[in-house]
Amino acid sequence: MKTLEEWLAHCERLHPKTIDMGLERVRAVLERMNLRFDCPVITVAGTNGKGSTCAMTEAICLQAGWRTGVYTSPHLVHFEERCRIAGEIVKEADLLPHFERVEAARQDTSLTYFEFTTLAILGLMAASNLDVAILEVGLGGRLDAVNAIDTDCAIITSIDLDHTELLGPDRESIGREKAGILRAGKPAIVSDPIPPHSVLQYADALGADLWLLGRDYNFSGDKQQWAWAGRGRRYAGLAYPALRGANQLINASGVLAALQTLRQRIPVTAQAVRNGLAMVELPGRFQIVPGQPTLVLDVAHNPHSVAALTANLDAMGFYPTTHAVFGAMADKDLAPMFAKIGPLVDRWYFTDLPTPRAASAKDLQARWQATPGRREVPSSTHASPQAALQAAVELADPADRILVFGSFFTVGGVLQQGVPRLAAKHLG
Repeated sequence: MKTLEEWLAHCERLHPKTIDMGLERVRAVLERMNLRFDCPVITVAGTNGKGSTCAMTEAICLQAGWRTGVYTSPHLVHFEERCRIAGEIVKEADLLPHFERVEAARQDTSLTYFEFTTLAILGLMAASNLDVAILEVGLGGRLDAVNAIDTDCAIITSIDLDHTELLGPDRESIGREKAGILRAGKPAIVSDPIPPHSVLQYADALGADLWLLGRDYNFSGDKQQWAWAGRGRRYAGLAYPALRGANQLINASGVLAALQTLRQRIPVTAQAVRNGLAMVELPGRFQIVPGQPTLVLDVAHNPHSVAALTANLDAMGFYPTTHAVFGAMADKDLAPMFAKIGPLVDRWYFTDLPTPRAASAKDLQARWQATPGRREVPSSTHASPQAALQAAVELADPADRILVFGSFFTVGGVLQQGVPRLAAKHLG
């Protein structure tokens, strides 16, 4: 294998299952690689808010002068987006030696695509002379490949129903899986305002240093600024995070709690906090693209994140027509999503996605039409996210709003060819 594309194709062929939860295979290869981190590791799990939490942690640490490494998944357009070193997306040439190293170390161990690529990226990060490593869990927590690395500080973001066929049917069972990233005696930041009891019980039984929102740290704010207070530290007069959405203060508060627990090893100043929150960027999270019509991109793809998206859209003000491009995986709980966001959508553009796990555009349209009490609005089906967006652009007036949401494949499919150019037909 000479290119990243060839390596990724190789990774897709190795294992009979796309998802095969468990740490035995990863740990075996990890030991042969002798992979170790010589810096604090922050691990982030949760249903929603993981990417934002990682991005804000990274931005603050960078402003404090620390050399950061971040691993997140999935990517929107290019695989290399999954890893950033010192704030920069890694290059293909830097990844290739680490794919070779995993291949040599795995011997006859069969790894999934996610396990193999995770090990390669962890190898790159461990060799990059980092001051702090920030790792986003892919799915769940307890059995996710990322959890093969011991954490120095765990953050659990909001927990809701998603991937129930793998993680369990309710918040309690899902919370138990997420809590698997906690370690005895190590800080455990829970930024979910109403966490499942299973998380608290697990932390208590394990002897983790539990930080709860509302008990160990809290935040307050007005229209201009916000403040944070935690054990032994306060920040006042903070500007709101550059990431849009009401839920971002909850995520930011968890980040500040985590950094407070690691202050002896990676201290950050109040100015670094201010600058980091002001400069943080994360594509596809309530991302508003300049131009006419207004274009909103969001990877909301479960009931909890769609509820947050709906609230954020509602707060944007009046638009004559909202056009929604939507594509999702077949296993998603669509009824509550449609019920929540449906009242705001005036025209639907359902799209196929380039993965066998996706629901077809026709199926999505049928499931929308079966939604009880839905609005009678036009809908159409399209072969790709770009085709769906193009159809929306052609029908939209300059004062309208186009929303592209759902799977990473939906938003990524639109970002592949430069959204601003597509959306700017009304700009002289």
